[in-house]
Amino acid sequence: MPAFDSLPLAVALLIGIPAFGSCLGIGLASMKLLEGIARQPEIAPDLQTKYFLAVGVTDGAFIIATGIGLWFATANPFK
Repeated sequence: MPAFDSLPLAVALLIGIPAFGSCLGIGLASMKLLEGIARQPEIAPDLQTKYFLAVGVTDGAFIIATGIGLWFATANPFK
């Protein structure tokens, strides 16, 4: 009987959980951006600048987690 290889499960979790969190965070931030622009349209440029900065940081964390997961999948450091 072959041994259970947990690397695919670990890679899936390492990519899936940050993807879910990133999508959820960007969705909530987008909702609040639209609410803020609807309440005060004159501050839309300031809100958009802060929004894109926050979304970039949130998406950057997901991209880093994806890169680490793919690195583990191709060059398994645990063998």
